Amino acid sequence: MPYRPIPAFVNLESGSGKDARDALVAVGAFDIETCEPGSVDRQIERVVQAGADRVVIAGGDGTIAKAAAALVGQETALAIVPGGTLNHFARDHGIPTDKAKAAELSATGTATTTDVATLNGRVFLNTSSVGAYVVFVRTRERLERHLGYRLATIVAALRLLGRVHAFTVELELDGTARRYRSALVFIGVGERKLQLPSLGSRAENGRRGLHVIVVRGGTWARLVAVGFSAAFGGNRAIARGALADSYVVDHCRIEFRRPRGRVALDGEIVEMVSPLEYRIERDALRIVVPEVSERAD
Repeated sequence: MPYRPIPAFVNLESGSGKDARDALVAVGAFDIETCEPGSVDRQIERVVQAGADRVVIAGGDGTIAKAAAALVGQETALAIVPGGTLNHFARDHGIPTDKAKAAELSATGTATTTDVATLNGRVFLNTSSVGAYVVFVRTRERLERHLGYRLATIVAALRLLGRVHAFTVELELDGTARRYRSALVFIGVGERKLQLPSLGSRAENGRRGLHVIVVRGGTWARLVAVGFSAAFGGNRAIARGALADSYVVDHCRIEFRRPRGRVALDGEIVEMVSPLEYRIERDALRIVVPEVSERAD
């Protein structure tokens, strides 16, 4: 069989996209094209139809999420050269953030399957949140250009006072429905750590499913208390306390008071139609990862 280079798509606008491209060029096994999050799905569909068994994406979490959505249910595997700022998905799967190592892995690593989640049919890979956190992020982003990140964070948190609104959350656990009124819900793909300094990252050997943390009630003081409890006490503090409940489930339903509302999805604020239907999709995506003994810290 003649040699076929591996299709690779690089978002040059990501935090370190140019370095990622240089690393791919140095390996020499790739047919490299530039991409943008808004069009990478169409580029991937083209190479999948042409028979590619592996596709490389170099970019941040947003670009990777869009590429993953195009590959869910396909035999084609997704290889990643992290090019963003946080690179949550890559870190969660032991993929090195060093561009040269990730590029080499993209050519030589083995493929396995991983879970993804959907929100009203839209694929996401890491986390989602509904309620007060969305208000906080939108306020901080508006203030950051004038105040800087740290001061904007403090001011945004203070501005939550009086702006916290509860909504309905429905869960099903072993056939039993549970219903809450809450002002903040966090949903992670796979069980998540809830303690500093690894807050929000995947728990090693954690349970599969949607990790849903529901704050009981809807006051600003309760949100602050839950934040401190999680950051310094972790998952066990959440499980023991009366401030929030934590579950790992296959499905979660959330209803807004209005027909539409804003949701944080893999770090992006998007507007969605209520009700919100979260579902886990097991082994839906093939990804290229290192051997266990070679996993990144």
